[in-house]
Amino acid sequence: MSPSPPSTSAQAARKALADQLKGIRKDAGINGRELSVRCGWHPSKTSRIQDGQAAPSEADIRAWCAACGAADQVDGLISASRAVESMYVEWRRLRTAGLRNLQHSYAKLYEETRAFRFYTSDVIPGVLQTAPYATAIMSRFADASRTPDDMERAIATKMERAQVIHTGDHRFAFVVEESVLRYRLGDAEAMAGQLGHLLAVISLPRVSLGIIPFTAERSMWPVESFRVYDDRRVQVELVTAAVNVTTPSEVHEYVRTFTDLQAHAVYGCEARALITAAIEALG
Repeated sequence: MSPSPPSTSAQAARKALADQLKGIRKDAGINGRELSVRCGWHPSKTSRIQDGQAAPSEADIRAWCAACGAADQVDGLISASRAVESMYVEWRRLRTAGLRNLQHSYAKLYEETRAFRFYTSDVIPGVLQTAPYATAIMSRFADASRTPDDMERAIATKMERAQVIHTGDHRFAFVVEESVLRYRLGDAEAMAGQLGHLLAVISLPRVSLGIIPFTAERSMWPVESFRVYDDRRVQVELVTAAVNVTTPSEVHEYVRTFTDLQAHAVYGCEARALITAAIEALG
């Protein structure tokens, strides 16, 4: 069984917060219109908040609780609201500060994590990417959004972060679909260099690199790419956002899914053979 789609998880968290606010209103014995009058805003705002269609600001939460005589619940609700906000982070907001800052935003998490699990069904995992391959990917983001022209600094920051596989006591487990080796993200030279880098990385002592062959008989189908950090946090990258999953039960589902995917992968000589075949296919 695969975990729930990350966007669904984020929506469920927002709906849970909305339900708490609705419950507080009902416990106060007032309807939505009366609450709106007490808060000084339009009734449609109340409806959007308690239906989970709009995220309440911290000021909204304080006003809501004050209107319902529930000031003692403000801190808990604000904490829950911040958790929801951090769960679903729009790429657009991160990119407006520049691609370098987007790359730098991962630094603390990578420093603190000891055990990494990466599963990818679309691209080579970030910490295994070469500069030309990473440039081909990041150029798409720069072209599609209004970001400062800081590509060179962003790539340098990304390559610096990638050194984590050589330092400290971090441990890495990677599982990638064979299709990832074949997707041409960049020209033939960039792809050959990237695949050659994988052949070098596969022998590192703290790195486990498994590849799921096209021919594998599967009980676990390809799912969205995700990363697990120390069994405490999962991050999934969507087209428009990064979704952070921290609920223990959901993190456990991703860990279990990763274990299932590992069982389909090949390692060592067999993995090297798949990478070599992909290089030869470049012509």
